[in-house]
Amino acid sequence: MGSYCTSVKDQFDNLEKHTQWGIDVLEKYIKFVKERTEIEISYAKQLRNLSKKYQPKKNSKEEEEYKYTSCRAFLATLNEMNDYAGQHELISENMTSQITAELARFVQELKQERKSHFHDGRKAQQYIETFWKQLEASKRRFERDCKEADRAQQYFEKMDADINVTKADVEKARQQAQIRHQMAEDSKAEYSSILLKFNHDQREHYHTHIPNIFQKIQEMEERRIVRIGECMKTYAEVDRQVIPIIGKCLDGITKAAESIDQKNDSLLVIEAFKSGFEPPGDIDFEDFTQPMKRTVSESSLSNSRWDGKSEPKPGSKSKGKLWPFIKKNKLMSLLTSPHQPPPPPPASASPSAVPNGPQSPKQQKEPLSHRFNEFMTSKPKIHCFRSLKRGLSLKLGGGPEDFSNLPPEQRRKKLQQKVDELNKEIQKEIDQRDALTKMKDVYIKNPQMGDAASVDHKLAELGQNMEKLRLEAQKFEGWLAEVEGRLPVRTEQSRRQSGMYDTQNTSAVNNCAQDRESSPDGSYTEEPSQESEMKLPVTEFDDEFDDEEPLPTIGTCKALYTFEGQNEGTISVTEGETLYVIEEDKGDGWTRIRRNEDEEGYVPTSYVEVYLDKNAKGAMTYI
Repeated sequence: MGSYCTSVKDQFDNLEKHTQWGIDVLEKYIKFVKERTEIEISYAKQLRNLSKKYQPKKNSKEEEEYKYTSCRAFLATLNEMNDYAGQHELISENMTSQITAELARFVQELKQERKSHFHDGRKAQQYIETFWKQLEASKRRFERDCKEADRAQQYFEKMDADINVTKADVEKARQQAQIRHQMAEDSKAEYSSILLKFNHDQREHYHTHIPNIFQKIQEMEERRIVRIGECMKTYAEVDRQVIPIIGKCLDGITKAAESIDQKNDSLLVIEAFKSGFEPPGDIDFEDFTQPMKRTVSESSLSNSRWDGKSEPKPGSKSKGKLWPFIKKNKLMSLLTSPHQPPPPPPASASPSAVPNGPQSPKQQKEPLSHRFNEFMTSKPKIHCFRSLKRGLSLKLGGGPEDFSNLPPEQRRKKLQQKVDELNKEIQKEIDQRDALTKMKDVYIKNPQMGDAASVDHKLAELGQNMEKLRLEAQKFEGWLAEVEGRLPVRTEQSRRQSGMYDTQNTSAVNNCAQDRESSPDGSYTEEPSQESEMKLPVTEFDDEFDDEEPLPTIGTCKALYTFEGQNEGTISVTEGETLYVIEEDKGDGWTRIRRNEDEEGYVPTSYVEVYLDKNAKGAMTYI
């Protein structure tokens, strides 16, 4: 301790600078920890936002995805990341409370203590410096008095030796010399006293006061160094304390990843998308060496389709695909072919004034045989009852009530879901009825609480709602029973029952053709009686015409005028545009054209000039 004091006793100002530097180091470390806590808070916030961003939204399609084990594992990862973020928030909180706040208080105390120590040091220095000035003043005064006494003595001796000086003058000089000698003696005594006291205080200053102050400053500096070391240990401990929990979070993510079951996910996909359809049968060989002859007279209407066959075979699906796999735009094109008269060209008074213009039919309605021939041979205009009903429901933006537009398995699931929903609603109504019944009983027993008759209207309304819901549930349960009865086995005989369509429903086909001819937009609305008559399976008829293969081009055409296709089934063209012809005008004034693979439709024949290929096969030969 003594060596420290001895070595720094003349370095008071340097110690003051050093201790200030030590406080600056503490404040720098506090700033470092504070920025670390801000980083931890920001990181935790970003992790929470990231986890929240990818959390499934309530009542959305994303919730359905979490039935798969991989998606559930991802959800578990998000939850673990949320906990992981919480640990970083804990790091920030502990560092703030255990390091930043504590060090900030310590720095304030250190500054006050340092200020007190250096104030005492400055005060001691000022005291010794003041005492030194007193000693110097006493010394100078003693020196001056001694010189004055010596001069006074010399003057007295001179006066005493001079015989011309009076005795009075000599006496006066003697008295003056004595006074000066007395003053010198007094100054000597004062100087001696001050010198002794200064030497004592100086020893106290350099051996007691200043060493004590330096000792306190040394202890203060050592406490500062120890404290910053403890804070660094705390800094590491705060991180180390959350490592086990962070490890558990990571273990949770690993466990979630190991819980992924690819087989289970595959089974869920199969269960979700299996249709219940059976694969199509083999394709029959078609012998084109034998010309196909058709009889399309009205008398042979019901048998015209099966002239060359004794019964339909599964292989007859070679020209078509199962209806669920047909493209939507193709289905819409089939359903929305225009049958209203085309508009006349803008620059002519009548369609006959333009080349290729549609010729007016000689009679209002074509013969039934011609219409049925068109019905059977013109692929884009085929509308069997069942596919037409499906198409119209798609066109209107919603499926049919019995979900007949879905594959059997999917239809069964939808019907089961609907039945469950209705049962829940019925139970809800029953609960409300029971509650109102109890309320009515209370009103009857205690009339002052309310009028029992006021509940009757609500009970009657609930009864009506329950009856409606029960009828609705019975309807869907009937459809569900029908589907479940059909799903297990689909025999060859059930496939061939579609052949009964032409022999048993000739009148229904005639009605369909007439309705299509008279409907301005080509749509069709089934009557309830027709719907009940068409309960027979029509899979063969339906699937045969749902072919996805595009029609071949039979020529090209050039647009003579601009046509805005505003109706369903039409296509817009601009004047001078060249397009492909895929179906000729059949006498109704419309020609079917194609711009590209996805754009095709009808335009008025009088609006285009058609150039047919000589070797092209017409699109009307599809059967």
